[in-house]
Amino acid sequence: MRKPDQGQPDDEQPFRHQLSMMQNAFMVSPVRNVIIWLALGIVSVILVTAFGQILLNRWYKPFYDTLERRDFSAFLHQLLIFAQIAGGLLVLNVVQTWLNQWIRIKLREGLTLDLITEWMRPARAFRLANAGSIGINPDQRMHEDARHLADLTAGICFGLLQSGILLVSFIGVLWSLSEGFLFHIGGRDINIPGYMVWAAILYAGTAACLSWLVGRPLVKINGDHYAREAALRFSLMRVSEHIESISLSADEPNEKRRLQRDLYSVLEISNKLMLALTRLTWVTSGYGWITVVAPIIIAAPVYFSGSLSFGGLMMAVGAFNQVNTSLRWFVDNIDTIADWRATLLRVAAFRSAMLMTDESHESGKRINFTRNDSARMTIDGLEIALPAGCIKLAEPHVEIAPGDRVLVTSTADVEKAPFFRSIAGLWPWGHGRIALPKDADMAFIPRSPYFPPGTLEEVMSYPQNPGSFPKADLAKVLSRVGLARLQGLLDHDMKTKLKLNEIELRLLAIARLGLHKPRWIVIDEALDTLESDAYQRVLNFLEKEVGTAAILNIGRQEPGNRFFTRVLQLEGNPTGKSLRLLRPKSLRTPAPQPAD
Repeated sequence: MRKPDQGQPDDEQPFRHQLSMMQNAFMVSPVRNVIIWLALGIVSVILVTAFGQILLNRWYKPFYDTLERRDFSAFLHQLLIFAQIAGGLLVLNVVQTWLNQWIRIKLREGLTLDLITEWMRPARAFRLANAGSIGINPDQRMHEDARHLADLTAGICFGLLQSGILLVSFIGVLWSLSEGFLFHIGGRDINIPGYMVWAAILYAGTAACLSWLVGRPLVKINGDHYAREAALRFSLMRVSEHIESISLSADEPNEKRRLQRDLYSVLEISNKLMLALTRLTWVTSGYGWITVVAPIIIAAPVYFSGSLSFGGLMMAVGAFNQVNTSLRWFVDNIDTIADWRATLLRVAAFRSAMLMTDESHESGKRINFTRNDSARMTIDGLEIALPAGCIKLAEPHVEIAPGDRVLVTSTADVEKAPFFRSIAGLWPWGHGRIALPKDADMAFIPRSPYFPPGTLEEVMSYPQNPGSFPKADLAKVLSRVGLARLQGLLDHDMKTKLKLNEIELRLLAIARLGLHKPRWIVIDEALDTLESDAYQRVLNFLEKEVGTAAILNIGRQEPGNRFFTRVLQLEGNPTGKSLRLLRPKSLRTPAPQPAD
């Protein structure tokens, strides 16, 4: 297993291209229409809410004027009007919250379904896992990052929309209120059209510029923070997954140092994030406190000159606050925007890598996969590209007929797994031709077999439905591979109840062959770890249960074994270094850069 780098996500593509790609994905999403209708509903609620806010702002003047006049009956009347306006706004707020949460769920549904669909295209997840650090931790990209991006997108889009609508609504109100503002300076009356509007724009604009300058580094720091958190999570999962081997080799001190190194890396970037947020808080909170008195100070000269009543002052203050709140939306959300952009780049880079992972590598050479017209497998001139060079079959032309039993082996310094993956079509990089038999019913047994969640009966029947095979047949094949103890546990859950070890899982994968009876079987070193009696038992099982099938076993050669009647040799190819596997530039992760 590889350890992910500590760098930020792959953002070599321009931001607008990443955004365009995500927009295109949305347009073909099955939940697109639902999201559009929900968005239209939210827009309608925001428009009605803005109208209610204008009514509330107009209510300020008569209400505060009644307080100034000490008119109790008018005061009670204004309270009744307030109750009607506030009641309507309350209902709108509840409806908007409900629609907001609903659209977040649908956004996450559409985004996660899209990522899962692209990830689960045939062989793509495997190829992506071999495409560098961008292919590590896909679970976090599709789970946590997709959820976070959906929440942030909904919050930012509708927050910005609501601020824009309130700005358009109240800027006219504030402008009309400012028309009667007269400044008495040196015995002269001076009127500045839209005085409060210009003051609000200048005040909020200054805050926005300063917030952007202070908060801009958060985009990169957040991206780096997510990458390092993913690296720590990956390291913890790796240790948990291999805890037995670590304990047997007494390697806990080394693993502890590695985990501490990853933890300190996270803490380092967390400290940078803390300092960046602290600097931004000085700006945002500072302007927040100044805003408490800023509109009163701005309108105070007109009020003290007698040109504005107390109710008019409070109405002007309310309108100023609405305009200022709308204009300073960017100030209040700079850290959220930075978080959204970093998350978008992580998800978009992952999706982009999935779309490009099927492309040819820089070598431009790929294995030619075809189907024969006959029931034979042929392999011609096969060379398999690897990061450190390439491997090939010693024989330039290989033909395997139905019923053949072939052992593919190599010296200890030659990796055999890529050959298995190439036969399965998972590893296309290299050169030569692999022609599979016509209408071949093939079964592939990797070193770590896959079993879906479910009971033992469901697992053995997979991919067919449970009940497809009589339980007596299930019990028979279990007994013949040496798993007789499982015969009475067919209704037990594989993962939570049985907890089979690695050898038992491999034997179970072999046992399934006796039920499904494929005509072609390819095994990748799954027999190499078996003890001699278990190994012989498996060969006897294959002889009796699938004796007519062609068997291609990739593994070591056992002395005196006569089951395999033919041996093919894999060897390194010193002259094939031009085929060395290179990841495309689009799938590489840049080296980590220091945060600003």
